[in-house]
Amino acid sequence: MTFAETVNQLIVIVNTIVVPFIATLAFFSFLYGILKYFFFNNKGDEGKMKEGKDFAFWGILGMVVLFSVWGFVNLLLSTLGINPGS
Repeated sequence: MTFAETVNQLIVIVNTIVVPFIATLAFFSFLYGILKYFFFNNKGDEGKMKEGKDFAFWGILGMVVLFSVWGFVNLLLSTLGINPGS
């Protein structure tokens, strides 16, 4: 197996397994924050509501950063003519 084939396999693994897994974690963090803010806030406890807002914020920020970097890397790969998976 050549170096280029190894790199292509690594890119395919990252694109098909690692990125969706991290995106799922970020989404569930956001979802947990929303649920904690609206439903698990212990009858209006401001500390719990702030904690829920923080979870939602970091979940959204994680998704934005993840998809931005993922898009940039895929744009860079296509610009360089690297076609992983083939």
